[in-house]
Amino acid sequence: MAADGPMASGVPDPLDGLDIAPSILELVGRTPMVRFGRVAPHIMTPVVAKLETTNPGGSVKDRAAIAMIDAAEADGQLRPGDVIVEPTSGNTGVGLAVVAAQRGYRCVFVCTDKVAPEKVALLRAYGAEVVVCPVALAPEDPRSYYSTAARLRSETPRAFSPDQYSNQNNPRAHYETTGPEIWDQTGGRVTHFVAGAGTGGTVSGVGRYLKEQNPAIEVVVADPPESVYAGGDGSSYLVEGIGEDFWPTTYDASIVDRVIPVTDAESFAMARHVTRTEGLLIGGSGGTAITGAVRVAAELDAAGRAADSLVVTLIPDSGRGYLSRVFDDEWLAERGLPVDGTLPASGGDCKEPG
Repeated sequence: MAADGPMASGVPDPLDGLDIAPSILELVGRTPMVRFGRVAPHIMTPVVAKLETTNPGGSVKDRAAIAMIDAAEADGQLRPGDVIVEPTSGNTGVGLAVVAAQRGYRCVFVCTDKVAPEKVALLRAYGAEVVVCPVALAPEDPRSYYSTAARLRSETPRAFSPDQYSNQNNPRAHYETTGPEIWDQTGGRVTHFVAGAGTGGTVSGVGRYLKEQNPAIEVVVADPPESVYAGGDGSSYLVEGIGEDFWPTTYDASIVDRVIPVTDAESFAMARHVTRTEGLLIGGSGGTAITGAVRVAAELDAAGRAADSLVVTLIPDSGRGYLSRVFDDEWLAERGLPVDGTLPASGGDCKEPG
């Protein structure tokens, strides 16, 4: 879509030449990386994290949102006045809402009741309509959030669904931006990339790019043991935004070298531990990723490979969207999860990708 304002009208831009972004969308990407030195100070192998929390929408999903909308506009699937309808655990919805706010689209998002209320409120703050469905349903159940989104799409005039689970612009966004950024920021020294997998877009896109630069780089998924990626049956777990109960076509299993199961207890305890030791407020899926990264680093230490290894992980979003969940002692205690900040003993074994 054409830009608004002086640049669109041909009037000289008074800010031309200044270090000021023309729109919020220009601030997506180029996120910083930081070393985690206090999470596991006994481990010598460096663990660094890419902080996707600094994107305008607060998560890694901003990247895919722009790529999917840009592609849909370019091929005529999305036109002015259309309505974006999408099932989301929150972050993709926020990313899409940020783009929609800039380009004038209405949004309807479908979430499960597992999603923290802060995230639902955030979607509505951007002007989106939100429909909440029960989480414990098979995808084909007409009440599931997948089926509900499909029904709303069919009932809504001029509706368009990016379909993040099959849209190949999702992993492409990470192949073209996140992967190259990690390679450049680490000076090509990255040896292991560890991330959670929801749609699989991030790990597939980043992993493909990194392996093209150096086939020896290991790509590791850290995911709930109940997730199909970790060999589970897709049954219920509490961590949001990662894991899946079906195999999205945006997940490329051939890129993944191993899968590390990380429980809810481990994920939430690590999120709280990171927040209190590093001063970085992260969500439960970030806790999952760091737990996996620390395990990989510990293995490299044990193998005497600390000096020539660099473990990179990715923090998908901030803990601000989970204050009533991950950081609420009562909520955790009601579910039998630790609230004292103690990290549980290491969980299940690594699994080969299926």
